[in-house]
Amino acid sequence: MEAINKQYIVDEHNKKIAVQIPIKTFEMLEEILENYALFHLMNENENDEILDTNNAKTFYNQLKKS
Repeated sequence: MEAINKQYIVDEHNKKIAVQIPIKTFEMLEEILENYALFHLMNENENDEILDTNNAKTFYNQLKKS
């Protein structure tokens, strides 16, 4: 795994309070977390009812109206 280039932000007591990372690294981490969460969400709902395309569109349109 690639090392993360980071800079620490410290308070007046030299205590680390935040971290700065390059935006490209942040976006990569964000995508990894989203994919991880989606994977687990899909596994949780593995036995749920699967809708065909028409029923899915109808369901989605009902959500938009709510």
